Amino acid sequence: MRTLFILAVVAAASPAHAATGPFFSLANTDFVVMLGFLLFIAILVYFKVPGTVAGMLDKRAEGIKSELDEARALREEAQSLLASYERKQKEVQDQADRIVAHAKEEARLSAEQSQRDLEASIKRRLQAAEEQIASAQASAIRDVRDRAAEVAVAAARDLIAKQMTSKKGNALIDDAIAQVDAKLH
Repeated sequence: MRTLFILAVVAAASPAHAATGPFFSLANTDFVVMLGFLLFIAILVYFKVPGTVAGMLDKRAEGIKSELDEARALREEAQSLLASYERKQKEVQDQADRIVAHAKEEARLSAEQSQRDLEASIKRRLQAAEEQIASAQASAIRDVRDRAAEVAVAAARDLIAKQMTSKKGNALIDDAIAQVDAKLH
């Protein structure tokens, strides 16, 4: 319904209904509008408005072109910066990977060295403990021998004291003096 109403209004307002009579007459509104339009165009051409508008449009086009060129240059610069940063990031990543690998290798070598040092330390401590055990064993054997000798000497003294007479004692003393005298001369 609405479209039908709009169509009726457009048909009623057409220029064919507004103009009646001969076309080249001032009474014809179409002719007057055409004269006004041509006069308006003539004034625009006289004051060089189309050239000015064209110049303004050309300036605007040049401005847009220069902005586009600048945008392209900025884009290329941004792309080169991005590529540069990506290369640097890759180099830094490679360097970080090398540092991590080097640190792992150093840690492995350090662990191996620590293991060798620990084994050597354990070996030295075992050897020192064995030496202490051998020394304690030798000392114990020496103490047992000394005690055995003391017991044997005490037993022999008691036995000799029981069996010794003064005559035998004097003979032993004379014999010892003779041995010392023989050894000294």
